[in-house]
Amino acid sequence: MYNGIGLTTARGSGTNGYVQRNMSFVSKSREKVSYKTEEDIKKLDALANKKPNQGILAHERKRMIELKCLEMQELMEDQGYPEDEIESKVALFRKMLQDKEGVGEKEVPKDDFGRPLFAIGTKSLFPYEIEIFCSKPFVFICQN
Repeated sequence: MYNGIGLTTARGSGTNGYVQRNMSFVSKSREKVSYKTEEDIKKLDALANKKPNQGILAHERKRMIELKCLEMQELMEDQGYPEDEIESKVALFRKMLQDKEGVGEKEVPKDDFGRPLFAIGTKSLFPYEIEIFCSKPFVFICQN
């Protein structure tokens, strides 16, 4: 007998006393179906429909521009243009594509150390504002 389960002795039972698990038993937890609530469905939809990463999209646009420039460069090399003319025309073509797509580098104001003065998108990371106030013992520090 193990944990009160099974026969105390196998004598007279016509078995060897080995206890097996009943595999045909269906527990109550398996019968119970948990349905999703409206809140759960909204959370799943929000996760599935999140906004694309702007960095990845910008990289893909730049990659497509470089691909077009490379194709033009190979075409001009096959036609026998000189290297300096190829470079100048490809640079002009690249500039035209960047202006058309709006991929050009945007100037971000930076401080003395080269760091951006403000980070785009950090407001959503920190939804709560921290209030800093001066109490009476620290008035001399705050009046600088």
